[in-house]
Amino acid sequence: MTDIPPPETIKVKSLRVACDGGGEIDPALGHPRVYLHIDDDGYVECGYCDRRFVLEGGPADTHS
Repeated sequence: MTDIPPPETIKVKSLRVACDGGGEIDPALGHPRVYLHIDDDGYVECGYCDRRFVLEGGPADTHS
């Protein structure tokens, strides 16, 4: 199985993030707001929209 890159990667400074699928699209077209916690791997992915939230300076931050 190959790793498919997430549709969007967002760098954050907090271990706790919220995602509602909004942003570049109309928030009404998003999903229910969920609160996610970045784990020891340095990132977390939203189960609804697959956005990946990466902790700045963490193990998953590739500085690219």
